[in-house]
Order: sequence, then C-alpha cells, then structure tokens
Amino acid sequence: MATKLQRGSDIPEVTTNSFSLIVPTYNERDNIVPLVERIDKALAGYDYRVLFIDDDSEDGTAELIKSLAEKYPVEVIVRKDKRGLASAVVDGIGYAKGDIIGVMDADLQHPPEVLPDLLKAIDNGADMAIASRYVPGGSCEGWGLARRATSRGAIFIAHVLLPLTRKIKDPMAGFFVFKKGAITGADLKPTGYKILLEVLMGGKFQNIAEVPYTFKTRSRGQSKLNVRQQIDYLKHIYSLMRRTGELLRFVKFCVVGASGVGVNLGLLTALTEVAGLHPRYSSAIAIEVSIITNFLLNNYWTFRDRSSAKTESTIRRLGKFNLVSLAGAGINWGLFNLFYEVVDLHYIPAQFIGIAVATLWNYVLSTWWTWR
Repeated sequence: MATKLQRGSDIPEVTTNSFSLIVPTYNERDNIVPLVERIDKALAGYDYRVLFIDDDSEDGTAELIKSLAEKYPVEVIVRKDKRGLASAVVDGIGYAKGDIIGVMDADLQHPPEVLPDLLKAIDNGADMAIASRYVPGGSCEGWGLARRATSRGAIFIAHVLLPLTRKIKDPMAGFFVFKKGAITGADLKPTGYKILLEVLMGGKFQNIAEVPYTFKTRSRGQSKLNVRQQIDYLKHIYSLMRRTGELLRFVKFCVVGASGVGVNLGLLTALTEVAGLHPRYSSAIAIEVSIITNFLLNNYWTFRDRSSAKTESTIRRLGKFNLVSLAGAGINWGLFNLFYEVVDLHYIPAQFIGIAVATLWNYVLSTWWTWR
C-alpha cells in the first residue's frame, strides 16, 4: 500500500529551503546533539534545513530536537501511527520544501562531512548523488566477513533482479542526495528500510554520481538491523519486480523454457520413431532446435524491449544464448548426478533441483549478457 502523508494541527510546516535533509529517528537521543553540530559545521554557508521524522521515540529524541530548534535550522515531525525508516523518508519527502533533498541516518554511521561532496555532485549536473561504500575510496569500518557477505549478497540480488540498478555500485546505500523534481509524481511504496531502491525505481534520474565515503561503526545506541529487515528487503525486491515488470519478464522466461521442453521431447520422438534416427543424433538436433525456438520467443516476447537495440545482431545474440543454454544444461546434468548419485535423493526431486538452478542461471545470464 502506498504511504499516505497525514497532516495534523500539531505538525509544523517546513519552511522553503534550497536543501532539505531528511533524518529518520527512533530512540536516537544520544546521537542527536553531535549529529546536528556536525551537520551545521559541514553545511556552513548553505541554505539548509534538517527535517527529523521521529517514530514516537521513547527516549526523548523528539523533545531534544525541539530544544535545538532555537539554535539550529532543525524541525521534528513525530509519527504516532507508523514505523519504518523507508516510510519515514517518504513522509519527509512530502513535507520537505527544498529543491534538493538529502537522506541520511541519525546514528553517525553516515558522516555529515560528506554532505558538501554530495551537493557538489548535484551542482555539477547529477540528478542524484549517492554516498557509496563500494567505489574507489569508499570502505566499511569494522565490518566482519558475515556483514560484508550479507551486504554484497543484497547488492547482487538487486543487480540480478532489478537491471536498472546494475550501473550503481552501492544501491543499498542509505545516504544520498537528489533533485526533488526527479521524483515528481512518483508513487513510492516502500517496504522495510532500503529507501534508495524505491527512489531509484520510482524516479526519473538521467545522471547518477557515486561519492566515496567510509561507513562508520555505530558508537551510541543500538542497531536496528535484524532478520525481519532482511525479510522485508526480499519483499521489497519482489514488490519492485512486480511494479517494474521484471517479475512478468521472469514468468515469460519460464513459460518459454517450458515450451522448449515440449519442442525438445516432441522433436526427439518424431526424429527417432518416425525418421528412424539414432536417439543420440535425435537428441542433439532436438536440443539445438529447442534452444533456437526459445531464443526466438525470448527475443521477440520476453525481451522485446531490448531486442530492438542496434548494438548487437540477432545472430550474435543467438550465439550467446546457445552458450548460456548449453552451460545451463551442464549445470542441470551435474546437479542431477550430485543429488541422485551422491546424496541418494530420488531422481524426480534431483532433476527438479537441477532444472530450478539451471533456469535461474539461464535467466541471470540472459538478462545480464545476452539481452543486457
């Protein structure tokens, strides 16, 4: 469900400013003063306002922010009926009046000193500037192997299932700046905490810059990262796939694959039983014909929006698809033997595992290489 912005008599209007920085908060009292001081120092000379969206913190976060409003250009909006970082940012976007919008966390893991570099990228023509951990010069402070693997895995999932993110090294970033006009009319429907993905998919960005920074270790408060957020991330990916048409593309790819099985078996039977060919030769011909029919259907149906590109000939794409499909057949055969011969699994589920993994392989390589 789309996030609906709700205004009440106790919620202040945000004064028009050139730069509005949105900071979601929940029980971040210990971080507020150093955060505001560092933002103010980093943005000295800028016309800015910090808009805190607080999810009714129990530790006095909102009250502390209000007390700082006499000295700093800060405001707080308290949400009593909502929770979640992503929805807080969407609400903040609705209230913010700046032509340029910034988003960052309140836990000091996003150093405010990077803000001028992000704004400079916007001044130089970018529609969005992302503080990135994965471009040269960027890094993650104090991360262990498990945390790094989780982060890289999440990025890989986004790159595979949401092709529009592939040119971005760090689509999981929570620290970014963008022109508000790029999301005018966007229907943002966030789930979980990866708001950048929602903004990227919903907006119209022609030029995106990534600025290196070091993601800091939290020194105060408790991390909000948990298993529930990982599940929400997968739900969000599914939602974005559905809304951007990538889920329908995957379904089409599977339908084409199923039709290829029918072509393969039908031609194998006809060549062996009717034409009298040896099954070895019938099988080879049937495999290649099914690959060609799968390619034609995918080229003119599944990937119709990409097949018209003049950068590559149809024959060249067919060659790529052949390589991908033959490798997929090898994966299918190898996994079948592994689970049937070694694990001693029944041959039907063993084959199903092989087919499932090979299908994913074929789809990933088809979207990433054959029809990129």
